[in-house]
Amino acid sequence: MARMNVALQELGHAMPNYKRATLQDEEGPEPAGDGSTSPDSVEVGFRKGPGTLLSRLASRSQLELVLCAVAVSLALLLSVAVVTLAIQYRRDPSHSTCLTDACVRVASKILEALDTETDPCQDFYQYSCGGWIKRNPLPNGRSKWSTFNSIWDQNQAIMKHLLENTTFNSSSEAERKTQRYYLSCLKEQRIEELGSQPLMELIDKIGGWNITGSWNQTSFMEVLKSVSGTYRATPFFTVYVGADSKSSNSNIIQVDQSGLFLPSRDYYLNKTANERVLAAYLDYMVELGTLLGGTPEPTRLQMQQVLDFETQLANITVPQAERRDDEKIYHKMSIAELQVLAPAIDWLDYLSYALAPLELADTEPVVVYGDTYLQQVSELINDTDRSILNNYLIWNLVQKTASSLDQRFETAQERLLETLYGTRKSCTPRWQTCISNTDDTLGFALGSLFVKATFDRDSKAIAEEMISEIRAAFEVSLDQLDWMDEKTRQAAKEKADAIYDMIGFPDFILDNKELDDVYDGYEVSEDSFFQNMLNFYNFSAKVMADQLRKPPNRDQWSMTPQTVNAYYLPTKNGIVFPAGILQAPFYARNHPKALNFGGIGVVMGHELTHAFDDQGREYDKEGNLRPWWQNSSLEAFKNRTACMTEQYGRYTVHSEKVNGRQTLGENIADNGGLKAAYNAYKSWLQKNGEEKRLPALGLTNHQLFFVGFAQVGRSRMMGFPCLPGCSEQPRSSPSRTGGARCPSLRLLPLRQVWCSVRTPESSHEGLVTDPHSPDKYRVIGTLSNSRDFVEHFGCPLGSPMNPGKHCEVW
Repeated sequence: MARMNVALQELGHAMPNYKRATLQDEEGPEPAGDGSTSPDSVEVGFRKGPGTLLSRLASRSQLELVLCAVAVSLALLLSVAVVTLAIQYRRDPSHSTCLTDACVRVASKILEALDTETDPCQDFYQYSCGGWIKRNPLPNGRSKWSTFNSIWDQNQAIMKHLLENTTFNSSSEAERKTQRYYLSCLKEQRIEELGSQPLMELIDKIGGWNITGSWNQTSFMEVLKSVSGTYRATPFFTVYVGADSKSSNSNIIQVDQSGLFLPSRDYYLNKTANERVLAAYLDYMVELGTLLGGTPEPTRLQMQQVLDFETQLANITVPQAERRDDEKIYHKMSIAELQVLAPAIDWLDYLSYALAPLELADTEPVVVYGDTYLQQVSELINDTDRSILNNYLIWNLVQKTASSLDQRFETAQERLLETLYGTRKSCTPRWQTCISNTDDTLGFALGSLFVKATFDRDSKAIAEEMISEIRAAFEVSLDQLDWMDEKTRQAAKEKADAIYDMIGFPDFILDNKELDDVYDGYEVSEDSFFQNMLNFYNFSAKVMADQLRKPPNRDQWSMTPQTVNAYYLPTKNGIVFPAGILQAPFYARNHPKALNFGGIGVVMGHELTHAFDDQGREYDKEGNLRPWWQNSSLEAFKNRTACMTEQYGRYTVHSEKVNGRQTLGENIADNGGLKAAYNAYKSWLQKNGEEKRLPALGLTNHQLFFVGFAQVGRSRMMGFPCLPGCSEQPRSSPSRTGGARCPSLRLLPLRQVWCSVRTPESSHEGLVTDPHSPDKYRVIGTLSNSRDFVEHFGCPLGSPMNPGKHCEVW
C-alpha cells in the first residue's frame, strides 16, 4: 500500500486546483434530449442514462466492457489519490511536504529501494537497499550490478548515438578518429575474416613463440623491449613516467612490481581455495595457445610451466596491504644503481628503448617502488630456463591483445570469467563493447562529443560551491580535534585550502586544435581494429616518453568527462569530478539538498578526506611526500586508524574476513567524507532554513541524508580511461597486472555503489584485491561510527548500528 500511495502522489502537484467530484444518486436527472449532459449529472467515469449501471453495462460490447473497467479503475485510483493527498495536505498546514514532480519521483525510487520491514538500527544496509536488491536480480554477463550501472549504460547509449549519427561531420580530426576507431570495432565480419592472423604475424615479427613454432633463443632483451616497451604489456615489472612524489614539480621514471595475470597473488598461492580458478586459467592459456597454432599436449605442458613461473612471481610480489606507506616503499636511485640491484635486466638498454628518442645515461634518476621485489625477480629470471621466459613474455602479449581478435578468443575468455567472477554468458551487445574500447583509447575526443551534447554548464558552478561548503565544514572539524597539536592542525588547514579541484571536463577538449594536438601521431583506420589497438600502444609509449623532460601539468586529467567516478591525486593535491558523475542519483538540481549532500556531497567529502588518509596524509599541500606531522599527532592518528583497522577487520563476507589494513584508506575517506558532507548540510540549513520533506517516506531531511548516502554511494570503476602514455588494460580483460590503470598518477578513485548484487566469486575477488570494503560494510561501518546518524535514527546503545564504540579519525 505504501508503494501505491507514492505512485498516487504523482497527481499531487495539481491538488490545490482540484475540485472533488462526487458520485450522483441513481435517481439523478436524465440527460437532455440532445444527448448532452449537465456537468453536475456526470458520474466519475460514466455518463448517467436510463436503467441501472449493471443493465447499461450488459448492453455494451466486450471492448466497451474492457474500456469501462479501465475507466472504473482509473476513477478509483484518482479518488484514492485525491483523498490521500488531501489528507496529507490537511495534516500539513505549513505545507512542508514537497509535492513537485521531481520530489514525487525521487521519493518513489527511494521507497522502492527500502526494506521497511527491517529496523534501521539493526541493519541499515538492508533497510536502505533491501527492496532494491529484491527487485534487481543479477543480469547475465555481470558479476556485479548496481544502480550505478544504469548511469554508465545511459552514457554509453548517448555516445553510441553520437558516433553512429549519419550526419556526423566534425571539424575535429580527433573526433573523426574516434568515429573511425569505433566503426572498426563494429566490423565483426572483417574481424572474423582475419581470425588469429594479426596476432600470429605480430608474434613472428617479435621473434616467434616456442609454443607455436621456432623462436629466437638469444633475444630475451629484444623480446622484453618489444612486449613491454612497444606494446605496453607488463611482464616482471611496470615502467612509467609520472610526478616524483618527493619533488612533485618534476616528472621521473618510476618502476614497480607487476607480472600477474590473475587479479591477486592470493589466487596463485592459496591453491586449495582457488583450485577451480587455476584450472580454468590453465585451460584458457592452452586454448589461446592452440588457437594461435600450438598443438594441445605440448601447449598444455609449456603453459603449465608459465603458470608455475607466475606462481613464483606471486610468491615474491608484496601484498597490497603491506604497500600503504609510500615513504617506506619509495626508493630513488640512478639507473646504474638499479643495474646493481637487478642485474638480470640491462636497464639502460631497456629504458633507452622504452623512452626513445630520449637520450639516457646511467646517472638518470629512477624511483623504485619495489626494490626487494626487483632484486628477487632478477634472481628468478637468472634461474629460469630461457624457453619458459620466452613463453611467459609472449603470453603477456597474447593476453593483452587477444580481446581484439575473433569470437573464438572472446568465447574462451568468457569461460574463464565465468569461473573467476561467476558471470554467466554475456549478453552485452557489440556496440557497448566498442564504446568501452573507444572510451579507453580516445576517451577525451569522445568526451568532447559527450560534453557538447549533454553537460549543463551550471552544474560546474554548483559543484564548486558545494566543494567550498564541504571544505569549510572539514576545516571546522579540524578545530574540534583534541588529539591534534596546533602546528599540525594549521598545516592540515593549509593543505585543505590548497586542494585543487577540477570539475566537469578539461577546457582543451572544446578547442579543436588543442584536442587534435593531443592525438596527433595516432593513426586510425576504419579497416583494422587490431592494428588500431597496436598503433595506440605504440603511440601511448611515445607520449609517455615525451613527459619525462616536461614538468607535470597540474590541469591534466586522468579520467575522461563521461566517466562516472571521481578521484584524489596526492602529487597534485587535487580532486577531480568528471561530468559523468554530476548527474542523478548523485546530484540533481531539483532534488532536496539532503539528497545532494548525501550523494555528490559525500563523494566530494570522500575525495577531500583522501588527502588526510593513511597514505594521503604523507603528502604536503604542494603534493610532496615529506614528514609534516608532529610526532604526538602522528601517534594519535595511528591509534585512531588502528581502531578502524580492527573494526572493519571483524566484518565477513561468506565467512571470509575483510582486510582492515588493505581497506584502511578508503574506510577513513568514507567516514570523513560522510561527516564533512553532513556538517556542510547542517551549515546550509542554518543559512537557508529547513527544506520541504519528501512525501510518503516518513523521514526527516536529516534521516533522508543518511538514506541517500546509503542508497547512492559511489561507483565501482567502470574501466579506467587513460591518457595516452598510461599503462592500461583492455576493459574486457580480467588482468590487473599494471595495478591502477594509470599507475604513474597514483590515483585514489571511488570504487563502489552501495545498493548492489554480486556473485560469490566476485565478492571473493573484491576481498582480496579491492582497497574498498564490501558495499554492506561501507554503509554499516561508516554509519555505526556516526553519532549524528545514531541521534537522528534513535538507535539504542548496544544495537548493531550503535555498538557504543565509535572509530573516528576526522
